[in-house]
Amino acid sequence: MKLAFYIARRYLISKKSANIVNLISAISMVGVAVGTTALIVVLSAFNGIDSFIGGMLSNFDPDIKITAVKGKSFTLEDADFESVKHLEGVIDYAEVVEENALLRYEDRQKYAVVKGVPNDYVNFSGLDSILLEGDFFLKKGSQSYAVIGEGVRHDLSIGLSFISPIHVYVPRKDFKNLINLEQALNHDYIFTAGVFSVEQEIDSKYILVPIDFARSIFEMEGRISSFELKLDNQADIDRVKSASKQILGDDFVVQDRFEQHEFLYRVMQSEKWSSFLILSFILVIASFNLLGSLTMIIIDKKNDIKILESMGANRKLIRQIFLFEGWLVSFSGAILGMLLGIALVWAQTKFELLKLPGNGSFALSAYPVSLQFFDVLATFLIVLSIGFFAAWYPVKNLSSRLD
Repeated sequence: MKLAFYIARRYLISKKSANIVNLISAISMVGVAVGTTALIVVLSAFNGIDSFIGGMLSNFDPDIKITAVKGKSFTLEDADFESVKHLEGVIDYAEVVEENALLRYEDRQKYAVVKGVPNDYVNFSGLDSILLEGDFFLKKGSQSYAVIGEGVRHDLSIGLSFISPIHVYVPRKDFKNLINLEQALNHDYIFTAGVFSVEQEIDSKYILVPIDFARSIFEMEGRISSFELKLDNQADIDRVKSASKQILGDDFVVQDRFEQHEFLYRVMQSEKWSSFLILSFILVIASFNLLGSLTMIIIDKKNDIKILESMGANRKLIRQIFLFEGWLVSFSGAILGMLLGIALVWAQTKFELLKLPGNGSFALSAYPVSLQFFDVLATFLIVLSIGFFAAWYPVKNLSSRLD
């Protein structure tokens, strides 16, 4: 085994009798390196996007959200919420009223989700860190204010410097007088204080208002749509979620941040690993260069093989030599590609080589990247596996190529 590895290593760096063999070997190594670099960079880019979106959502979504299984609202007397508030790891809570409504701003209209929250919700959520314009406040004296998503602002063409309010319309409950339709709607108005940007789906449909404003227009006095928990950074989310379920029973749904946007997170993960498989397939195609390179090296070293056989080497040893030769080419390309990929990710993180358009109007100035050890390990293993099979095939038919 040591002898086979030693000879294979010598063949890797030694000059071949034909320059074309050296060229093909170099192309094989470069092909593996480029494929490896692409895998590292693409996976890191997906990680960066996932981390960015997850960080943005963490400012909007609570650590744990509790809703009723049946119906759209409930009261705190329906279950033992006092015990939930005092669970280990819970540092804050918020009562929320959330419902669909029709918004009108001057001559434009839009359906949106009106989310009523406590006046100090900014301390609960940290939404002030993702404000694009204005300030986060919901009350000034007796006047109510709204903080709206960027998509809502765009669809209604709302300007914070304008004095026009947003009019909110909601169907009244148990309304039966079909003659006068104007009385079928609850109506109120509210001014805009700020604009936030989290994620397109959220930005395009959410506005935050004071909870008393929401309760009044939705006719939900004393009731809430959800009960949100904020946990300590060191808290065990699964343990708190399990304890909350045990306290509240089967009449309530307890969701962590992943479960609140399960579809979005699953789509991001599926896109990441679909890209991984596609690039791996491209790497398989690139490895055909390795197959051709190894075949030409075997033919080029035919005289050396005969000398080794005359010295007592059997076909098993010969096969091991060229199998190691193929593995070394693949391994060298993988190491080179990993180093280059890691260097590119580091350079993007440090120097922001690839900028985002918009001149700083977006929440990021450059494409986000994040390098994860598992991705590097998975890339290394897949490259070595492809290299193994690419080297195994020509070595398997060694006898036919020497005859």
